[in-house]
Amino acid sequence: MNSEKSTQLLSSADHFSVLLSPTPRGARLARLLATDWMRGRNLPHRTTEAAEHLVAELAANAATHGRLTGRDFRLALLTDGATLRIEVTDTRGDDLPSRRAPAPDVESGRGLLLVEALADRWGVDLGPVPCKTVWAELDLPTF
Repeated sequence: MNSEKSTQLLSSADHFSVLLSPTPRGARLARLLATDWMRGRNLPHRTTEAAEHLVAELAANAATHGRLTGRDFRLALLTDGATLRIEVTDTRGDDLPSRRAPAPDVESGRGLLLVEALADRWGVDLGPVPCKTVWAELDLPTF
């Protein structure tokens, strides 16, 4: 039996999901995989560009604030033709994100301001215990 850890990758036309390690490398891989998936769906460039930033921020938050040793985070992308939904689930349901104004001389703490500026909607869903899912949605243009 092979006991090596592997990345679980589920993909269909409208749904993408992957488990990643809660590390800077895992956060970077989340952005790269999301970008590749979105390009394969021919999403508009503006949407893909905003989504790349959202994935990068949410994945970095999961790797930084949602990190528990031995517990991965999940990135999921879903589209129904009208909306692109980005979900990042980690196992720190006790540590909810909150938007606050950072001090001007601090280098971090502006991530949720970026999420709020780029996303049409965003929020947090709790559960199943001990998890939380931070999500962001982008409306897709209609033609």
